[in-house]
Amino acid sequence: MDGVLQVRVPVGLPRKEEDRLVAGFVTRFQRNQAAGAVDVKERASHLSDRFDLPQARSVRWVGNQSSRWGSCTINTGDIRVSDRLAAYPDWVLDYVLVHELCHLVVADHSPKFWELVNRYPLAERARGYLLAKGTETEDDVKP
Repeated sequence: MDGVLQVRVPVGLPRKEEDRLVAGFVTRFQRNQAAGAVDVKERASHLSDRFDLPQARSVRWVGNQSSRWGSCTINTGDIRVSDRLAAYPDWVLDYVLVHELCHLVVADHSPKFWELVNRYPLAERARGYLLAKGTETEDDVKP
C-alpha cells in the first residue's frame, strides 16, 4: 500500500502512549516519503562538481541523526544526511551537503574549512535557518 501508513498498537495501551507512538510513526513515514523523492547522492555529486570538491563514495539519507544534520566519515568518503532535511528548502540541504563534502578536504572546522564552505552562496542564510531549527551547535555554524 504505497503512501498509506497502517499502525497497529497493542490492546490496552494507554491512549497517551498510543498517541505518542502514532505521532512518531507518522513523522518517520512522512520523512521517508519526502526523502525518497530526492536523490541525495546525485545532488551531492552535482555540488561536488559545482564547487570543485571531492566526490563522496556514498551519500544517503538516515533517520537516526537527532543531534546533527549530517556526518562524514572522512577515511571512507561516506556521507549521511538526516532525513529531517527532506522537509526543508533545497538550499538548506545543499548547504549541509557542501558542509560535509568540505570535510573530505579539511577534517576539522578550521578557518580553511569555513573558507571552503562559504563558497556556497547561501551558506550564511542556511546556517541561520538551521540555527533557528535548534539542532546546529556553535562549532557547526561558526565560520
